Amino acid sequence: MARRFELLVFDWDGTLLDSAAAIVAAIRAACSDLGVAAPADERARHVIGLGLHDALRHVAPDLPEERYPQMVERYRHHYLACDHELRLFDGVAELIGELSRAGFLLAVATGKSRHGLERALRLSGLGAHFHASRCADECFSKPHPQMLDELLEELSVERERALMIGDTTHDLQMAHNAGVACLAVAYGAHSACELDALRPLASLREPRELSEWLWQNA
Repeated sequence: MARRFELLVFDWDGTLLDSAAAIVAAIRAACSDLGVAAPADERARHVIGLGLHDALRHVAPDLPEERYPQMVERYRHHYLACDHELRLFDGVAELIGELSRAGFLLAVATGKSRHGLERALRLSGLGAHFHASRCADECFSKPHPQMLDELLEELSVERERALMIGDTTHDLQMAHNAGVACLAVAYGAHSACELDALRPLASLREPRELSEWLWQNA
């Protein structure tokens, strides 16, 4: 049977890596370090997936512009202190390997920096399976479509043959802006209600459902 999709583009944090709680904790700790009121968990989770500078501007809008580099430094300090302990969601490592061996083109579109993604790919052992990637420090932040536009061009894939997979409304809105189909995973940063409102092909509630859905529908 012919496949519907040639290219599968994955978000990283909250989609493949169980990191949302660690990101929220690092955001709140960075705010505390700078004497800024820490955002509620829900507000901190909402900015996951954005580029780091954009995310921190949302959670600390009253911080003077000249102090944002300090905020970024403190966030990275707290996140990097624990990121080596973070784990892929159950079944993700096996799924990515199987999709790669089955001939799918695989890519990552992430709010991480290039340095951060390369570190994550190295720690996870998944780097060899991905054919291309785009990061927030080399493209416009989500939900701008630039990341997907560039991946489609680099890999010579038509829009209707690509699928964006993510755990935030930023991922789904980026897909809509790029004219690409999207699949939501509701076990990461944003709630199922928020994701469902953007009408993805499906909204998966547990990590195990991702493998089942892709093999049946991709």
